[in-house]
Amino acid sequence: MAVTDLAIEKIKEMIVSGALRPGARLPNEADLAGRLGLSRSSLREAVRALTAMRILVPRQGDGTYVSGLEPHLLLESLAFAADVSQGHTAAQLLEVRRLLEPQVTALAAGRLTGEQLKELRGILDRSAEEDIDIETFVALDIEFHRVIADSVGNPVLSTLLGILSTHTQRLRIVRGTRHAPARAQAHRDHETIWRALSAGDAQQAAAACVVHVVAVEDWLVPGLPVD
Repeated sequence: MAVTDLAIEKIKEMIVSGALRPGARLPNEADLAGRLGLSRSSLREAVRALTAMRILVPRQGDGTYVSGLEPHLLLESLAFAADVSQGHTAAQLLEVRRLLEPQVTALAAGRLTGEQLKELRGILDRSAEEDIDIETFVALDIEFHRVIADSVGNPVLSTLLGILSTHTQRLRIVRGTRHAPARAQAHRDHETIWRALSAGDAQQAAAACVVHVVAVEDWLVPGLPVD
């Protein structure tokens, strides 16, 4: 195991064991390096890596702290990996979305408030305007699914689905400029999902979401860059 990886593991062990709890300040560099039997340079590399993972949080002039370790915040570190995924890997991410999002949409059918349903209606009405560009349409598409996911009240699911929905955003914009029928179909799918959600029909909402996500997947996958 590389020295930096070993340093990362030792700090993680302190967190898992409770020696460093969420919100706790790390001991000063010299003390922590001595306690863990590490060089200060290796410790610095480990701290940088754990900061990128949102496990540690630096505070200017006040040292480094363990984050709150909320799962939805830690998941955000996956966003970069999702953004740069290509070919088969990107297709696998789309498959995960297909497995998760219909179930989340079914849960939302019983949890969306009247205000959230109005918000979804407003998003649909804006996305139906003929003069909006594809960038705006894709942004509204993402917002539509975000409102549904957030209504479930599980920030882990919201974050994960947000990552899965946005990682192909650039490709959707590029291909959307060339495939107007796909844009129209996406809007019709959203209308079907909204009607099911408005009726509180979880099964119909899930089924409509499956149709929609599979259509998006079939449309996007041929355009994914090869790994």
